[in-house]
Amino acid sequence: RVVDAAAQPAAPWNGPRSGPRAQAGRRVAIVAEDLRNGGIIGVVDGVLEAAKVIGWNVRIFDSGGTPGLRLKMLANALASGPDGLIIVGSDARALLSGLQPFAERDIPIVGWHVAAQAGPVPGTPVAMNVATDPLEVARVTALAAIVQSGGQAQVVIFTDSNFRIARSKADEMAAVVRACSGCTLLEVRDVAISRSQDLMPRTTRALLARFGERWTYALAVNDIYFDYAAPVLTQAGIPTTAMAMLSAGDGSESAFLRIRTGSFQTGTVAEPLNLHGWQLVDEMNRLFAGAGVTGYVFPVHLVTANNVAADGGDRLIYDPANGYRDVYRRIWQRP
Repeated sequence: RVVDAAAQPAAPWNGPRSGPRAQAGRRVAIVAEDLRNGGIIGVVDGVLEAAKVIGWNVRIFDSGGTPGLRLKMLANALASGPDGLIIVGSDARALLSGLQPFAERDIPIVGWHVAAQAGPVPGTPVAMNVATDPLEVARVTALAAIVQSGGQAQVVIFTDSNFRIARSKADEMAAVVRACSGCTLLEVRDVAISRSQDLMPRTTRALLARFGERWTYALAVNDIYFDYAAPVLTQAGIPTTAMAMLSAGDGSESAFLRIRTGSFQTGTVAEPLNLHGWQLVDEMNRLFAGAGVTGYVFPVHLVTANNVAADGGDRLIYDPANGYRDVYRRIWQRP
């Protein structure tokens, strides 16, 4: 029932319908964790689209997935003299020392996937973390694997311990798999997302050597792992029906392609990346106007071969057909 509900078409808009009008003419800095990551690019594109409508000037700073560059990019963003800061994909607590100067200057901060839960981030100046519910995303992903396998999934989970949200997702997926009496959790493998291109090919080969045909399901906290695992499976002569991949985020173009063509991946719990970009702009606009954030959390959505063409899937994205752009335009009183 949980899996079927998550695979339904986008429901009508159930988010905010009122709020401050556009606080036009603001300068906003975006500090992105890694613009090689499809999820992060999708959110940044959404912010840029919404910023054009609301009338803001946006500058982007890319950390390139490099720990040493994160604080430097924050410093560069601060030096650019922004009215607001949007963090995309980095861990807010890991950035705390770099966020404090923004807080001291009363520069509002919102983020996407910057903590293990949606909403304000305790202990940091981040007023709102925009995300779907990460634990529900993880549960749906693991339950989908159990359903697809008929309760017989033999699972390896890929995660990145550098991020609280990734650790939380992996722990939840592991708990769901362990609760399935006919399933086996073979291993939880820690692979840095920023180094997945280098690490995943040999990691995949090592797991195939260790588990062989026992390994039937790969779960991951992000689709990017499968970009580099799938070619190795093909090279190893693994039939696409012998291994199924499901991701607890974010619904990248390559994931949609794999699902459409039946190439190993059978599901992704896709984030509404463009919608989340618009929500970030709306939350920031509320802060500029001296209002509180909405705390809105968009429902979880599972993309499979059965529904991959709906809600933007023809464009290889999950873009809910619920009229959110028009709703935000009306809130901001923009044409």
